[in-house]
Amino acid sequence: MKKLLLSLFLALSIYIAYSVFVNSTHFEKAQTSFNYTKGQGGLDALTDTLMAKKIIREPWSFKLIATVLNVEDRMKSGRFMVKRHTSLLNLVRMLRNNRQATVKLVLNKVRTKGELAKLIADEFEKDSTTVMQFLTNNDSLQAFNTDTTQLFTLLIPNTYEFYWSSSMAQILGKLQKEQIRFWSENNRIQKAAAKGMSQNQIYTLASIVEEETNFDSDKSLIASVYQNRLKKQMPLQACPTIKYAMQDFTITRIYEKYLTNTSPYNTYRVKGLPPGPICTPAAKTIDLVLDAPKTDYIYFVAKADFSGYHHFSTNYAEHDRYAKEYQKKLDAYQAKKAKEKE
Repeated sequence: MKKLLLSLFLALSIYIAYSVFVNSTHFEKAQTSFNYTKGQGGLDALTDTLMAKKIIREPWSFKLIATVLNVEDRMKSGRFMVKRHTSLLNLVRMLRNNRQATVKLVLNKVRTKGELAKLIADEFEKDSTTVMQFLTNNDSLQAFNTDTTQLFTLLIPNTYEFYWSSSMAQILGKLQKEQIRFWSENNRIQKAAAKGMSQNQIYTLASIVEEETNFDSDKSLIASVYQNRLKKQMPLQACPTIKYAMQDFTITRIYEKYLTNTSPYNTYRVKGLPPGPICTPAAKTIDLVLDAPKTDYIYFVAKADFSGYHHFSTNYAEHDRYAKEYQKKLDAYQAKKAKEKE
């Protein structure tokens, strides 16, 4: 009996030593993460989370070491990354010393504040309602020299790293620093001034160009068309602004009835640029607008081969011919699709 008890004691001691000093984890991936919010359940809730994630094998040894090292008082809210084969002692030290993992905010094309709020809420210790309240409050945005209309001009699409517990002020502060850095490089401010436009105006124009086409060669020429229209004080008549005005980005064809929308973003009714950006354009698109060539083009329309490229014209007669050709092909295509659904 004594030998059995001794054997059990030795086995338990080896197991504890192995967990404490060698490996406490039993998940299969190379690493796993968990989020911790201070004040929500304390050490018991943290222990339950670690058990559920298979980061610890049993609760009592973790609680004992965490209590001795005062983890609960010293640990802060955040996201923590744990590698496979992490020992219990190293895990507790990581939590006690608040060695947090970063989260990546991948900012691509965003069209609405609602999309941006969801993007942020999905990655950070926040809910989309709280984020939306911040993004739609001019008092909150004043610290970043912007407002609800110009907010997107702070956003240069890229991948940014933050801590999971970062505040909205910290998030926007970092985005603003990147925006300032972006404009300070490659003579961008000087190029905008040479076109008689502000940084925000260039950004807004780029947001329209971004929505017009995926082809860089066409983006340059479309930017040239719009700049020529602005100089001639012609309405931009940009179809993407209609979609934005209607908040319907599924529209594939702009009908006459859409053009009566009274939104200030309807560039068929209101001359000049819309009040603010209609999306977050890629950095490359901003540069294409800044470097747009000088042309005499006033009109453009999609090519009838549906390649995604455009015809550019200096006069309405030529433009009208290409536009009718495109409309004819589009009518035929839509009629064919409708017949296939019958």
